Parts: sequence; structure tokens; C-alpha cells
Amino acid sequence: MAQPGELAPDFTLPRDGGSDITLSDLRPNRVVLYFYPRDDTSGCTKEALAFTEKQAEFRAAGVEVIGVSKDTVAKHDKFRDKHGLGIILASDADSDVCEKYGVWKEKNMYGKTYMGIERSTFLINGDGTIEQEWRKVRVPGHVDAVLEAVRAG
Repeated sequence: MAQPGELAPDFTLPRDGGSDITLSDLRPNRVVLYFYPRDDTSGCTKEALAFTEKQAEFRAAGVEVIGVSKDTVAKHDKFRDKHGLGIILASDADSDVCEKYGVWKEKNMYGKTYMGIERSTFLINGDGTIEQEWRKVRVPGHVDAVLEAVRAG
């Protein structure tokens, strides 16, 4: 499981728009890598919209924002277009990256257990080391907290 102070697990994933994104290719820029359960659900939409709203501030600080879920690229494209999202959306259909970051978890809802993505965010510095992590994220105020950490670092 990826933790602060460790090298962030590298990956290449398909992204919205049909190309691929490789984490190490973004160096020396910092990266906000956030994992979310599913496109076009209430909390995930609010989080993606909040990151999009603050995107200019993240970019001004030299930070790229990448959202990752198991949804397909086609679903990401639909989600992006429907809500006017401006952030990168990557597809981890096989859960490989989710498992490397320790966000693929057993969850429980209405008495049923299932596997799913635990909403989590990682701030990765320019040399690829995880600076900070947020696990079991609650959406309200989260993007502002991440931006504050970016500015402090």
C-alpha cells in the first residue's frame, strides 16, 4: 500500500479522449492523484466539479490533477462532456493501480459487502514521492484542503 515518503507506484492508464497517461512522464510537476468510486454519481460528480473549478489554481502551482476510477474511457468521456470537466480522468478497469495504492477495499452498504474504491487522494511531489495522502475522503471541503497542502508544500 502506497504511503507518504514512499515512491508513488508508477502506471500507464488509458484516459479520457483516447490517449494514455503515465505518471512518471509528468515529472518534475507535482500531481494530485485522486481515486473515486464511479462516474456520474452524486459525490463523485461534486468532487470532479470541485477539482475542475480549482484547476487553474492547481496548474498555477505546477500541479496536474488526475482522477482514477474503474469506469471505461467511454464512460469517462461521457462524464467529462456532461459536466464540462477539465481534469484528466484515467481508467483502471483491472484495479491494478487501485490495489497498488491500497484503495481497492471491501465495503459494506445496507448489510451487503462488496469490493470497491475507497475515495482517496495522494499528493505526489516532482520526484515521484508521495507527500501526503487523504483516505476515506469526505467530499465537502476536500479540494480546498488539497489545494492548501499544495500551497504549503
